[in-house]
Amino acid sequence: MTSDNAAIDRYFVLGNPIAHSRSPQIHARFAELTGQAIDYQRCLVPLDGFAATLAQLVQDGARGCNVTVPFKFEAFQAADSQSDRAQLAQAVNTLVIENGSIHADNTDGIGLVNDIQVNAGVPLAGRDVLLIGAGGAGAGVLGPLLAAGPRRLVLVNRTPAKAEALAARHRAHASLQTVLQKTELLVQELQAVEGDFDVIINASASSLAGSAVPVDSSVLKPGALAYDMMYGPSAAGFMAWAHAHGASPRDGLGMLVEQAAESFALWRGVRPPAAQVLQELRLLLA
Repeated sequence: MTSDNAAIDRYFVLGNPIAHSRSPQIHARFAELTGQAIDYQRCLVPLDGFAATLAQLVQDGARGCNVTVPFKFEAFQAADSQSDRAQLAQAVNTLVIENGSIHADNTDGIGLVNDIQVNAGVPLAGRDVLLIGAGGAGAGVLGPLLAAGPRRLVLVNRTPAKAEALAARHRAHASLQTVLQKTELLVQELQAVEGDFDVIINASASSLAGSAVPVDSSVLKPGALAYDMMYGPSAAGFMAWAHAHGASPRDGLGMLVEQAAESFALWRGVRPPAAQVLQELRLLLA
């Protein structure tokens, strides 16, 4: 490692709000455990200033960024190139910057699937899954969720047309991927969801906004996994709702760590021990 700060690669997490983000803490621990010299900071981006902020960071020599609410669609548009999964989502959470060129990727979906299947021990194959929200968060995870092979995946959103467009893009992709053909992908009305589910995932902004859970408790099979992509105080209402209705609640802290590990691997070429860092973070927050 070098003690010369000028030689240390700089990374940022871009969002609004951003003060709550645990990403700097996570990436600092990843760097420590893998022997990488990086500097990772929060960056509060004006709501109308994403492109200008990113351009300035690129000019200043930043090597990469994570992107969170509400800039994931803008980040996709700002990139010079995109990975296949980023093109499918049309929303990104990871930017790799090299020689002034920006490459966009989305590690949210693989982070979510790893947390559900590995850390929570809940297999998705053959299960019925409800995904709430077709914004940047929902768009980023739909492809990897389908690839995990659920029996049925129902997508609901406050604006049905947005959900239909997202589903149509994934159906077109699925027709080229035989592994995805076994999953029934449906769009339903948010207030009239039919059936019950083994896994429900809240990718909507309801928890961040402190709003009520946007679906009725009838969507929960007994013992269902009820997963909120938010973590900490933001997820408390959803977690309490899930527990009160006999579901197994889980917040998005594991997804946060797992997607961060994927981003770190893209930037540094080494995958950090996500499970260890998640365990440490849970103990710290407890």
